[in-house]
Amino acid sequence: MKVQVRGKNIDVTPALRDYVEKRLGKLDRFLENMGEAIATLVVEGDSHKIEVTIPVNGMLLRGEEATAEMYSSVDLVVEKMERQIERYKGRINRRNGRALTNTVEIERFDDESPQVIKTKRFAIKPMALDEAIMQMNLLGHDFFVFSNAETEQTNVVYKRKDGNYGLIEPEF
Repeated sequence: MKVQVRGKNIDVTPALRDYVEKRLGKLDRFLENMGEAIATLVVEGDSHKIEVTIPVNGMLLRGEEATAEMYSSVDLVVEKMERQIERYKGRINRRNGRALTNTVEIERFDDESPQVIKTKRFAIKPMALDEAIMQMNLLGHDFFVFSNAETEQTNVVYKRKDGNYGLIEPEF
């Protein structure tokens, strides 16, 4: 698997780049058809954070970890991604009707798997982004689905951990 390493507020040394590529490259053995992994290394104060995104068969696996030392963050995010891959494989096996014979981790997760217990339906009215943010805040939610008046597409605005907002737009 190819790994793209980017840095924000950090000089990505060759040794650090090699470490990230080597650790994330080992995820290839868990699953086939993994796309190019994107690892973003971020330093904010004393926090050394890594964000990893890996496309797999039209799905995105994403992990984020932060510690006081970048190498530790890399190790923790790789462990997190391994667990996500195992859950993904379990879901695929269930969807295809196969018996789960892979690992104990998958079987344990299946017993604790969250279920959809409620479905909500609501009318989506066209609105501007700032209006959608205001509506989300008024409702006290962390995200809000709306029809973007400018693009006429369904978008999702969400509250980020850093207090800012994110916008998800469909890509066709």
